[in-house]
Formats: sequence, structure tokens, C-alpha cells
Amino acid sequence: MSAGFVLTAIGLVVFGYLMGSLSPSVFLGKALKGIDVREHGSGNAGTTNAFRVLGVRLGVAVLVADIVKGVIPVVLARYLSTPVVTVLVAFACVLGHDFSIFLRGRGGKGVATGAGAAIGMIPIPMAFLVALFVIVLLATRIVSIASITCTIALPVMAGLLYRFTSGVWGPPLPYVMACCLMSAVVLWAHRSNMRRLIHGNERRVVFPWNKKAKRKAASAVAPASQSAAADGEAV
Repeated sequence: MSAGFVLTAIGLVVFGYLMGSLSPSVFLGKALKGIDVREHGSGNAGTTNAFRVLGVRLGVAVLVADIVKGVIPVVLARYLSTPVVTVLVAFACVLGHDFSIFLRGRGGKGVATGAGAAIGMIPIPMAFLVALFVIVLLATRIVSIASITCTIALPVMAGLLYRFTSGVWGPPLPYVMACCLMSAVVLWAHRSNMRRLIHGNERRVVFPWNKKAKRKAASAVAPASQSAAADGEAV
């Protein structure tokens, strides 16, 4: 193991942590809405709270940015180093997101950044998980349910690919182990969401079409109530 290899590995891990520490939700909230997401909603600086506090459009922007900051360092590590170093970089990205040096050790819950890191390691399986996330989110309108579902599915899918492809074209064993450990970290970070889900008070995302449906329902109720009042006056 040469000194150049060690220095490259350290540099990649540090880069991964710094990239993970960047907080699109805090930056976009302050820059575009004058809002610090850490002071609203759940107080979390991750994607879920960004959807709650900043709305769907900025929530999507935060989601994409959080994914990208996990993809870039991991893909770079794949081309410059070994699978073990790539795994360390993936962990550094998630740790940076959860315990950001720029937010005094606070951060998000690592779902989007962990997904980005996993995309960098196993892109094809992650395409299916991204589709699963969208389907579950649209069906339930609860980001945490979609996040937890995909977090559980990630190590299962990676393990099955490794088992049935014998590592020929599937993920190498270090990637599978990384998926398991990252999923464990993300699930632990979602323990408060799980408690809210059990008690039935987890917040739902309000999509634009949900708002339109509410307005139509309200406009349909208003004329009916006015008509009933007029009938009462006539009587």
C-alpha cells in the first residue's frame, strides 16, 4: 500500500464528508424564501422537512441536490480507488449529511444522500428503488414511509444480486455490506418518524393537485350552503 494510495483515500473520504455536509435545504430556504428549515416543521435539515416547509418545488430541488452530493464523491472513488475506499466514501457522505460540519453537527437523516451514494455504487438496482420511492410517496403522501420502505429494500436487493450473480456483474461484497450498514444508520435516524407513524400523526405532503381538489371541493360546498340558507329564508 503506497503513500499515494493512502493520501488519495484520505482525500476522497474528506471530500465525501464535506460534500455530504452541504445543506441544500438550509441554503435554498434562506436564499429563496428567507426561511431556515431548522426553525420550522420537524427542525430537520433534510429532504422530508424541506417538502413540509418549503413546498413541493423546492422540496424536489433539495431532493435532487441531496442525491447528487452522494453520487459525485462515490463515483469519483470508484474510478480512483478500491471498493473498500468507495464504501468509506459513501459512509462519509451520509455522516456529513447527518452531522454536518457547517451546521454544528446537525443535519438530515441521510435518505437522499445515502440513495445517491448507493446510486454511485449500484446504479441499476437503485433505478428500481427510485421508482418505488415515487410510487409509495404518491400513494401515501408521506415521505418517511417512502424513505423507510426503500431503506429496507436496498440491502435486500443488493444481497439478492450478490447471491444470484456471484459478484460477476452484481455488486461486490463491500458494496453489499455498505448498503446494509447505511440502511441501519438511516433507519435509526427515522426512529422519531416511526413513532409518529405508529401514533398516526406523521405529516403528509400536499401536492399541487391536492390543493386543486380541495379548492374544487370547497367551491362545490359553498354554493350548496348558500342555496340551503336561501331556502331557509324563503320558508
